[in-house]
Amino acid sequence: MAARAGGPGPYRATQLWNEITKYFRAGMPLRKHRQHFKKHGSCFTASEAVDWLHEVLRTNSNFGPEVTRQQTVQLLGKFLKNHVIEDIKGRWGSENLEDNGALYRFPSTSPVKPLPSSCPQKENLENLPRDKEKLFKLPHLSRRTFRKHELLQSLENLENPKPDTIEESKEDALHREEISQEYVQETWRNIILLHLQTILGLPSLDEVLQPTQIVPEYVIYNMTNTSKHGVVILQNKSEDLPHWVLSAMKCLAYWPRNNDMSQPTYSGFERDVFRTVADYFLNLPEPLLTFEYYELFVNILDLLQPHLERIAVEALQICCLLLPPPNRRKIQLLMRMIARISENVDMPRLHDAMGTRSLMIQTFSRCVLCCAEEVDLDELLSTRLVSFLMDHQQEIFKVPTYLQVAVRDHLEYVKMSQCKYPKEEICAILPTYSYCKQITPQEFEEQKVSTSQAAVAELLENIIKDKNLSVKDKKKKLKQFQKEYPLIYQNRFPTTENEAMLFENKPTIKQPMLSLRKPRFRSLRY
Repeated sequence: MAARAGGPGPYRATQLWNEITKYFRAGMPLRKHRQHFKKHGSCFTASEAVDWLHEVLRTNSNFGPEVTRQQTVQLLGKFLKNHVIEDIKGRWGSENLEDNGALYRFPSTSPVKPLPSSCPQKENLENLPRDKEKLFKLPHLSRRTFRKHELLQSLENLENPKPDTIEESKEDALHREEISQEYVQETWRNIILLHLQTILGLPSLDEVLQPTQIVPEYVIYNMTNTSKHGVVILQNKSEDLPHWVLSAMKCLAYWPRNNDMSQPTYSGFERDVFRTVADYFLNLPEPLLTFEYYELFVNILDLLQPHLERIAVEALQICCLLLPPPNRRKIQLLMRMIARISENVDMPRLHDAMGTRSLMIQTFSRCVLCCAEEVDLDELLSTRLVSFLMDHQQEIFKVPTYLQVAVRDHLEYVKMSQCKYPKEEICAILPTYSYCKQITPQEFEEQKVSTSQAAVAELLENIIKDKNLSVKDKKKKLKQFQKEYPLIYQNRFPTTENEAMLFENKPTIKQPMLSLRKPRFRSLRY
């Protein structure tokens, strides 16, 4: 895929890289190994690293159980290239790492990457009024459903209100100013920004999304021009998927019901059809979620946890509305297809060594999400997101009508205020909308640090309770942990006595194998 200039930098991806490298450095078991008649201390084999890191990635909410062993090997190769690890001779700089018994160790240098510079300050939420006394109430996730014609009619009424909607005198009408199209678009931008900022739990969206990246025309089109199944319908057919791709996708999605038996079929026919679809998507000039929104979708990965599932769906609903209509249509049809294929028990195996679900995710992840600049965690991040999109595609691509309700109510309030105070300048304050209590940037940073410290403290407890580690290895791991995280270690072991109690040898009383009773001698006298 061709690189695109001007998109946001991989800020969140770099944060994740730093987190996983720190965790790997602190938690990877080290021990002595013998190679070529020589002993090497504090090292590990490549296969041992793959085993340990693969399990960590599969249980991490940012990556998930779809991570393969081969992807873990590739990530360790990137660790070697970026000097997170080095071979036993101190060599690094390439990705030539294999799943074998080669020995590696940690260098003395820090593996942390510098975070990309912040995006330039543009118009953002700080420019909005923050008066706590709202002039109107935003419906909290209104569950009222709108039919398409009602939605279209409501949007038209925003610009062309009926005469009987608002009673006004002729004198008021003379002073009344019509709401401009620019103001309508700005309202859409601000309300979308408010919702996303709250859902993502960020003190600011400066690093994630700029107001200029929100195109209200795309949002309105994606909400109103849909089929009965909720799929975007394009007016310009040249922007649509080619007919042969649509036919191939339909064939696979409804296999074997939709297979046209008038066409010649053969053994492996379904594999060729799948390869045709995959080749089309993999050769697109940019990912379906676009380079521009990479940082936005990567930040949503933090929400892909069981207890935050509903919020993640809400966030993805809004973010997918921002896409150009051709992109939204393509990704929606693609997610519908791979979801159906994964659940179809009648579908023949499409790969000899890989399950159908894993094949769908691994094949299409790079054409859904990737950065214009090369990012070391690209493949793992995209795999996690595609897995969630596939499992929740029906909910994610539903139109969130509460956004339209919020815009409509705000504009109606402005119009009513113009009628009531025709000669005064109206300053309508946008509402806030939240799932939980809003916090200050300082509180956000404190909570972020607290959460990270809790995860590291949990790692320390795992080392302490690991029964598979020898006393010698456990002491080494604890010493390394103390060096990396001295404050957390001190909180766990405030005194040397506490530390000594961990390795206190408790004597065990072994039961004798045989119970020997002292013989009793009888007198020989009668």
